[in-house]
Amino acid sequence: MQYLVSVIDDTAGLATPDEMAAIDVFNGRLEAAGHWVFAGGLAAPGSATVIDNRGGEAMVTDGPFLESKEYLAGFWIIQAADLDVALKLAAEGSRACNRKVEVRPFR
Repeated sequence: MQYLVSVIDDTAGLATPDEMAAIDVFNGRLEAAGHWVFAGGLAAPGSATVIDNRGGEAMVTDGPFLESKEYLAGFWIIQAADLDVALKLAAEGSRACNRKVEVRPFR
C-alpha cells in the first residue's frame, strides 16, 4: 500500500545543512529497503497560486489557500506493507527532517 507522508513546517527558514544531510540518509534507507516511491520539497507558501474553476470562470489568486502558521513543506510517497510500517518510517522521517509529519494512505 502507498502512503503520503506530509512534512508540516512552522518555521520561517529552510532545512539546515545538518537536516538536509539527515534527510538524504533517510531517503537512501527508504530506497535500499524498497519503500521509496517519490519525494519532494515545496517552495514557500507565498509562492503558491490558487485556482478555483468551480463556477463559470476560473478565479486565480496569489498566495496560499489558507493563512496558517503551519504549512506543507514537502512530502514522501512511500510503499509499506501496512500502516504500522508506514508509521514507523514516518517517525524516522520526522526525526530526519526535524519537523512534524502526517501519514495518510492512498485510496
